Amino acid sequence: MTRSTRAVTHSGTPELPLDYAPARKTARRQSLAEELAAFREFGQATRALVTTFPGADGSIREVPTFVNEFWTAKQRQASSLQEVSYRACFKPQLPRFFIERLTQPGEAVYDPFMGRGTSVIEAALLGRVPCGCDINPLSIVLTRPRLHPPSLEEVTDRLRRINFASCDTYPEDLLVFFHADTLRAIASLRQYLLGRRAAKLLDAVDDWICLVALNRLTGHSPGFFSVYTLPPNQAVSVKSQRKINADRNQIPPPRAVPALILKKTRQLLRDCDAATRRLLAEVAPQAILLTQPAAHTPQIPDCSVSLVVTSPPFLDVVDYATDNWLRCWFLGIDAQSVKLTVPRKLDAWQTAMTEVFRELYRLLKPDGHVAFEVGEVHAGKTRLEEAALPCGVAAGLEPELVLINDQQFTKTANCWGVDNMAKGTNTNRIVLFRRP
Repeated sequence: MTRSTRAVTHSGTPELPLDYAPARKTARRQSLAEELAAFREFGQATRALVTTFPGADGSIREVPTFVNEFWTAKQRQASSLQEVSYRACFKPQLPRFFIERLTQPGEAVYDPFMGRGTSVIEAALLGRVPCGCDINPLSIVLTRPRLHPPSLEEVTDRLRRINFASCDTYPEDLLVFFHADTLRAIASLRQYLLGRRAAKLLDAVDDWICLVALNRLTGHSPGFFSVYTLPPNQAVSVKSQRKINADRNQIPPPRAVPALILKKTRQLLRDCDAATRRLLAEVAPQAILLTQPAAHTPQIPDCSVSLVVTSPPFLDVVDYATDNWLRCWFLGIDAQSVKLTVPRKLDAWQTAMTEVFRELYRLLKPDGHVAFEVGEVHAGKTRLEEAALPCGVAAGLEPELVLINDQQFTKTANCWGVDNMAKGTNTNRIVLFRRP
């Protein structure tokens, strides 16, 4: 692939309604580029670059590129509803940045790789119609309950009704993570939720309790059900946990499962005031949340989405079954049956993303946008924004600009001794496309 980046100068399952708002105008697109060029909200001037990529005819195409800190890296700057752990997720400030600038209330915002639902929840909190898709069945479990948050009183009452000592059978290997009494309570809750699902009795309160329990299973503080282990977005194996226990000379302490669920519920609902609940009640009934491949989503009508904000799978980064085996056990899911799109080679990644872009072209309104966030792989040697540009063009989309959010932040990988700006993803790199 021919590529380069050089500096330049600049100056100072219901159907969606198809009549949200007028299409975006050229002036708005130009003003976004101008805004990025003049952006100094955090005290730094924007660096203007040009990213090049090969066109289909062999020519070299150029895309204006803007580098700055465009949103804050400070913790707890977003809604408390976003405080759900998930591996390799971006901050809520990223989708908010584009949603506020490229859509109007009532328009549809879509994430075809929704993960923990960051873009979906942020869209709903901004009064947009939230749509999301992910082949990972955990995604809906993590997303749907936050579109329909129950009250603390409802959760408290439901927890009182659950018998947390009803199950005496559980995988004994899990005692490496949990005290026997804690594991009995977890297994009892699991049995209750699976029974409610089988009887088609799951409601918004059950959904919420399942979400919170899933995020409290394992972690590195007393706020989790487990003894000290890795952060909650990645489960280690039983063998690895035995080593952690031996190295730390630790045994799983008893944890009060209902109390920890209530504690996390209070945290998640901290910002969920009456106005927020009214807003979610308006847009949540129109939400579309899918569990299927992103390249085939016929449930979403043609020309119905104003903005796509997403971060696709990176190259050969995530081993789904290894990372999620414990969560899948809790949900009664066969982790091996979940087939994520995790290409090992760049050309395979580009082929997969081109198919996704073709689907995004179909569902976008004319003048609708795709904000496609990609990371650095191969220690920064492969810049996926340069690989994504020809994929979008092949699908009929027009590249508008590249935004690189460059900032100091605290990353989950710190727990493995990975410093900021060292390994892993150190910048947000977003390619902005438009459907002509």
